[in-house]
Amino acid sequence: MKTKIVRVAQGKESTLSHLYIDGIFQCFLLEDNIRQVKIKSKTAIPEGKFQLKVNTTGGMNRTYSQKYGEMHKGMIEIDDLPTFDLVYIHTGNTIEHTAGCPLVGLSYIKKDGDYQILQSRDAYRLVYPKLLAAAKSKDNQIEIKNNFQF
Repeated sequence: MKTKIVRVAQGKESTLSHLYIDGIFQCFLLEDNIRQVKIKSKTAIPEGKFQLKVNTTGGMNRTYSQKYGEMHKGMIEIDDLPTFDLVYIHTGNTIEHTAGCPLVGLSYIKKDGDYQILQSRDAYRLVYPKLLAAAKSKDNQIEIKNNFQF
Protein backbone atom coordinates (compact mmCIF):
# COMPACT_ATOMS: atom_id res chain seq x y z
CA MET A 1 0.00 0.00 0.00
CA LYS A 2 1.31 3.44 -0.86
CA THR A 3 0.52 6.05 1.78
CA LYS A 4 1.14 9.75 1.20
CA ILE A 5 0.57 13.02 3.01
CA VAL A 6 0.42 15.99 0.64
CA ARG A 7 0.44 19.41 2.27
CA VAL A 8 -1.77 21.84 0.38
CA ALA A 9 -2.15 25.03 2.46
CA GLN A 10 -0.70 26.93 5.40
CA GLY A 11 -2.46 29.13 7.93
CA LYS A 12 -0.79 31.41 10.45
CA GLU A 13 0.19 28.48 12.70
CA SER A 14 -1.39 25.49 10.91
CA THR A 15 -0.87 23.27 7.88
CA LEU A 16 -3.68 21.57 5.95
CA SER A 17 -2.89 18.30 4.16
CA HIS A 18 -4.53 15.50 2.21
CA LEU A 19 -4.04 11.82 3.09
CA TYR A 20 -3.86 9.39 0.17
CA ILE A 21 -3.74 5.61 0.28
CA ASP A 22 -2.98 3.87 -3.02
CA GLY A 23 -3.58 7.18 -4.84
CA ILE A 24 -7.10 7.67 -3.41
CA PHE A 25 -7.94 10.67 -1.24
CA GLN A 26 -8.96 9.49 2.25
CA CYS A 27 -9.32 12.59 4.45
CA PHE A 28 -7.87 15.94 5.45
CA LEU A 29 -5.03 16.25 7.95
CA LEU A 30 -4.12 19.13 10.22
CA GLU A 31 -0.59 19.73 11.46
CA ASP A 32 1.34 22.50 13.12
CA ASN A 33 3.16 25.04 10.99
CA ILE A 34 6.19 24.03 8.92
CA ARG A 35 9.28 25.63 10.43
CA GLN A 36 12.93 25.65 9.41
CA VAL A 37 13.95 25.36 13.07
CA LYS A 38 11.90 22.96 15.17
CA ILE A 39 9.92 24.37 18.07
CA LYS A 40 8.92 21.47 20.32
CA SER A 41 5.20 20.62 20.02
CA LYS A 42 4.62 23.43 17.48
CA THR A 43 6.29 22.15 14.30
CA ALA A 44 5.06 19.90 11.50
CA ILE A 45 7.09 16.80 10.75
CA PRO A 46 9.56 17.12 7.85
CA GLU A 47 9.12 16.07 4.24
CA GLY A 48 10.49 12.69 3.33
CA LYS A 49 9.83 8.97 3.37
CA PHE A 50 9.33 7.27 6.71
CA GLN A 51 7.92 4.06 8.15
CA LEU A 52 4.43 3.44 9.49
CA LYS A 53 4.22 1.12 12.46
CA VAL A 54 1.70 0.03 15.06
CA ASN A 55 2.55 1.21 18.59
CA THR A 56 0.73 -0.74 21.31
CA THR A 57 2.22 0.96 24.38
CA GLY A 58 1.52 4.19 26.24
CA GLY A 59 -1.40 6.15 27.59
CA MET A 60 -2.76 7.29 24.25
CA ASN A 61 -3.04 3.67 23.14
CA ARG A 62 -5.09 2.82 26.27
CA THR A 63 -7.37 5.83 25.69
CA TYR A 64 -8.00 4.87 22.07
CA SER A 65 -8.63 1.24 23.04
CA GLN A 66 -11.40 2.45 25.34
CA LYS A 67 -12.81 4.89 22.75
CA TYR A 68 -12.74 2.61 19.72
CA GLY A 69 -12.98 -0.87 21.22
CA GLU A 70 -12.21 -3.89 19.02
CA MET A 71 -11.32 -1.73 16.01
CA HIS A 72 -8.25 -0.32 17.78
CA LYS A 73 -5.11 -2.50 17.54
CA GLY A 74 -2.55 0.18 18.42
CA MET A 75 -1.67 3.75 17.49
CA ILE A 76 -0.51 4.34 13.92
CA GLU A 77 2.95 5.84 14.35
CA ILE A 78 5.13 7.61 11.80
CA ASP A 79 8.54 6.25 12.75
CA ASP A 80 12.18 7.05 11.98
CA LEU A 81 11.59 10.82 11.95
CA PRO A 82 14.64 12.97 12.67
CA THR A 83 14.23 14.90 15.98
CA PHE A 84 10.62 13.70 16.46
CA ASP A 85 9.34 10.82 18.61
CA LEU A 86 5.94 9.21 19.10
CA VAL A 87 4.22 10.89 16.15
CA TYR A 88 0.76 9.35 15.78
CA ILE A 89 -2.02 9.89 13.27
CA HIS A 90 -4.98 10.62 15.56
CA THR A 91 -8.13 12.66 16.23
CA GLY A 92 -8.45 16.34 17.07
CA ASN A 93 -9.75 19.53 15.51
CA THR A 94 -7.27 22.37 16.07
CA ILE A 95 -3.53 22.81 16.41
CA GLU A 96 -4.07 22.90 20.17
CA HIS A 97 -4.88 19.17 19.89
CA THR A 98 -1.54 18.23 18.36
CA ALA A 99 2.09 18.35 19.36
CA GLY A 100 3.49 17.66 15.90
CA CYS A 101 1.10 14.79 15.04
CA PRO A 102 -1.22 14.79 12.00
CA LEU A 103 -4.90 15.00 12.98
CA VAL A 104 -7.60 13.46 10.73
CA GLY A 105 -10.87 15.08 9.59
CA LEU A 106 -13.52 14.76 6.88
CA SER A 107 -13.82 18.51 6.28
CA TYR A 108 -12.12 21.75 7.25
CA ILE A 109 -12.70 25.43 7.88
CA LYS A 110 -10.40 28.41 8.12
CA LYS A 111 -10.99 30.58 11.17
CA ASP A 112 -8.93 33.58 12.29
CA GLY A 113 -6.21 32.71 9.77
CA ASP A 114 -5.80 29.07 10.80
CA TYR A 115 -7.22 25.79 9.57
CA GLN A 116 -9.36 23.52 11.70
CA ILE A 117 -10.61 20.08 10.76
CA LEU A 118 -14.07 18.71 11.48
CA GLN A 119 -15.61 15.25 11.88
CA SER A 120 -12.35 13.90 13.23
CA ARG A 121 -13.76 10.80 14.94
CA ASP A 122 -15.68 9.83 11.79
CA ALA A 123 -12.51 10.26 9.73
CA TYR A 124 -10.55 8.14 12.20
CA ARG A 125 -13.09 5.31 12.01
CA LEU A 126 -12.87 5.50 8.21
CA VAL A 127 -9.08 5.63 7.77
CA TYR A 128 -7.81 3.68 10.78
CA PRO A 129 -8.41 0.19 9.29
CA LYS A 130 -6.66 1.26 6.07
CA LEU A 131 -3.72 2.81 7.92
CA LEU A 132 -3.47 -0.29 10.11
CA ALA A 133 -3.28 -2.47 7.00
CA ALA A 134 -0.65 -0.13 5.53
CA ALA A 135 1.43 -0.20 8.73
CA LYS A 136 1.32 -4.00 8.77
CA SER A 137 2.09 -4.37 5.06
CA LYS A 138 5.46 -5.13 3.52
CA ASP A 139 5.49 -1.63 1.98
CA ASN A 140 4.78 0.25 5.20
CA GLN A 141 6.34 3.49 3.98
CA ILE A 142 4.64 6.89 4.15
CA GLU A 143 5.76 9.81 2.00
CA ILE A 144 5.27 13.39 3.15
CA LYS A 145 5.57 16.21 0.64
CA ASN A 146 4.70 19.87 0.35
CA ASN A 147 2.54 20.88 -2.62
CA PHE A 148 0.87 24.09 -1.58
CA GLN A 149 -2.14 24.86 -3.75
CA PHE A 150 -3.99 27.58 -1.86
